[in-house]
Amino acid sequence: MSLAAPATAPPPVERATLRVPLAGGLAVTVHLAVYPRAAWRLRVVAFPRLVPLAAWCDRAGIAHAITGGFFLTPDGPALGDLCVAGVPRPSTPVDPRFAAVRACLWADGDALAIGARDALPPSPTCDVLQAGPRLVAGGRPAVHDGDDPEGFSAGRHQFDSDITDGRHPRAAIGVDGGRVILLASDGRADDEAGLTLGELAALLAHLGAEDALNLDGGGSAALVTDGALRNRPREADGRDIPGGRPIASALVLLPADQPESAAA
Repeated sequence: MSLAAPATAPPPVERATLRVPLAGGLAVTVHLAVYPRAAWRLRVVAFPRLVPLAAWCDRAGIAHAITGGFFLTPDGPALGDLCVAGVPRPSTPVDPRFAAVRACLWADGDALAIGARDALPPSPTCDVLQAGPRLVAGGRPAVHDGDDPEGFSAGRHQFDSDITDGRHPRAAIGVDGGRVILLASDGRADDEAGLTLGELAALLAHLGAEDALNLDGGGSAALVTDGALRNRPREADGRDIPGGRPIASALVLLPADQPESAAA
């Protein structure tokens, strides 16, 4: 992504690090960034090869970004629909049993929405990122622990593991009429329990999201704000991943008055 310099200083971002108590006396650290939609716009970025998010942001001059969708390990490509300005990028289709219901985010100018893939035209002309499951719909949690409405447990053969099973580091995006909320949680340490999908959905609803989408998590979860990686990525065995794991796609937040000259 090649970007011209912003005409003015970027608008303010509300950033917070929260310690969230969980059942059984456990807790997790959650990192948040909240963007006023009137001052920021969201774009999907597809990487030509897997790259750690923080390193790419540093090279591209991007100050605000979060992990995008899933990918096939170890080297890609992306899993699910991935489009930039209506141009499909290389990806492996979701298991056809679940492709229509697997949730997407789409961004078209100032419009931003989250919903099932079958709510989009077959050939959209906007940015599209298929991830999921949808976490919040209409301000209420849309997924609960033990549910599998989008086939992530049934379709786990396309993943390293069943993402619905247990607590893990997570990444997500939430939206309401006036805000975009980016969230990444820590996990995989004695004092960092991670989150279940149900806990993540409940937390985003509590934060006021009207709609929310789960993004790639585990060691891939990464949130960059003001040019710095905020969460602490870890492998499944708890080892740190310095700089974060290489990923296939991202969501970036750009000041509304910053023109784009090209998109990755």
